[in-house]
Amino acid sequence: MNLTGAQIVIECLKEQGVDTVFGYPGGAILNLYDELYLHQSEINHILTSHEQGAAHAADGYARSTGKAGVCFATSGPGATNLVTGIATAYMDSVPIVAITCNVTVPLLGKDSFQEIDIAGITTPITKHNFIVKDVEKLAETIRRAFKIAQAGRPGPVLVDIPKDITAARTEYTYKEAQPVGRVTETIREEDVETALSMIRAAGRPYIFVGGGAVISGASAELAAFAEKVDAPVCDTLMGKGAFDGTDARYTGMLGMHGTKASNLGVSGCDLLIAAGVRFSDRVIGNAETFAKGAKILQLDVDAAEVNKNIRVDACIIGDLKEVLGRLNARLEPQAHKEWMDAAEERKEKYPLHYPPQGLTGPYVVEEVYRATKGEAVIVTEVGQHQMWAAQYYKYKSPRSFLSSGGLGTMGYGLGAAIGAKTADPDRCVINFAGDGCFRMNMNEIATAVRQKLPLIEIILNNHVLGMVRQWQDLFYKKRYSATVLDDGVDFVRLSEAMGAKAYRATTREEFRAALSEALRADGPVVIDCMIDSDDKVWPMVAPGADISSAFTDEDLKK
Repeated sequence: MNLTGAQIVIECLKEQGVDTVFGYPGGAILNLYDELYLHQSEINHILTSHEQGAAHAADGYARSTGKAGVCFATSGPGATNLVTGIATAYMDSVPIVAITCNVTVPLLGKDSFQEIDIAGITTPITKHNFIVKDVEKLAETIRRAFKIAQAGRPGPVLVDIPKDITAARTEYTYKEAQPVGRVTETIREEDVETALSMIRAAGRPYIFVGGGAVISGASAELAAFAEKVDAPVCDTLMGKGAFDGTDARYTGMLGMHGTKASNLGVSGCDLLIAAGVRFSDRVIGNAETFAKGAKILQLDVDAAEVNKNIRVDACIIGDLKEVLGRLNARLEPQAHKEWMDAAEERKEKYPLHYPPQGLTGPYVVEEVYRATKGEAVIVTEVGQHQMWAAQYYKYKSPRSFLSSGGLGTMGYGLGAAIGAKTADPDRCVINFAGDGCFRMNMNEIATAVRQKLPLIEIILNNHVLGMVRQWQDLFYKKRYSATVLDDGVDFVRLSEAMGAKAYRATTREEFRAALSEALRADGPVVIDCMIDSDDKVWPMVAPGADISSAFTDEDLKK
């Protein structure tokens, strides 16, 4: 078939099984949007309120489904507005394909109107990017983009297409998308043998789970592995749901706001099995003292992560689902009763807790967990509410917790929630936000209203930038520089003005009533929860300190 570049892009998206695109049109991308109009029965386009919202929506779609998310933007500011969303996806290994259109080829490099070198800008934050200057190479470039985004360790890929290339014509031949295989060729027999020997020799093993376990779909293998090793399990923010948070072996999150049970347990283990983690500074604290009495076995698909932040004793490089499957097949059941009993004692001695009265972030999260029976997709912005959502909601399955981990992007959650709800309309999707974060992306409430998406936005409103204030309180002698948000903005009336139902809750009773209404609603609902500005996330590890030094409010009083 002889097609235009714009037609080829649409046909390639159909090849890849793309059913939804998030974006915002403009002059340079008009040819593509004109063609999209003719295929609206095959590809659903979600018009967001801002291009950053489109990137986060594609990210949320990808995290919740495991498929590549797709976003469109025009040249210049349209393309640069995607950058934060692309960087967010890059830091958390999320497969998205961002398609931008640019000025015509003769105008490139001439400071033309709305021209920007988006390929140059995004080089450090993409797995790969392309600028297509020949229409004959367009179809194969789109296909390569999807393969790169989803292969191995996933990540974002950008394809920039000049406007004249979308208008030019060439021959197109349909090609069926090839499945992306798992990385297995790097799994060496000697590495497997070393790992098995380390596990058999361990007396106090601990399993540490990260986002790689979610990405590889390794939950079943992980559960079987924990049983075989007979070890307690902790996770990172990105690893939530890979291991059942209601399982007796689970001890909570590790790191700066991890549980004391996990932090002390990892500090006392003799073998740490790190499954799909990258040893982020927020998790390990002081790298010199992290798990200092343990041998460390790292299982990861990306060899670049080995010995990057923490020196390890052994590793297996390959797809985690495959690696765990091979270990399970050859590992006889181990027994560590005393060690498991000690882990249970730590859980009982150091439970998470919060005030028994009043409306607080932890209470709100636990009430949501009770009301949804742990079956919701929970999305978060970044800050105190994010940590409370990680601590107090029990994630039983993967892809049920979506949050910006590596980049820590305020403004991520509402766009991501739109992506997740679009991907799976039948699941309950709830986004937790702080009032600071809500200000950054509340325009996407209008998108949710336009799309008639019954998602729930819960604002934990303390009238401050809570996490920054917490640091100021603990480490900056209560100098609250630029963190007080006391301008009287009414989020309920703002939300109602955009067409959403909205409620304000100042008590536990008011919140329960609002949540009950929200869970029955047929459109987006915003619940503005008034909490105290001095509420904090506990436990906490001071920046750069040993994770075993985690402290709580009770420790401070002592």
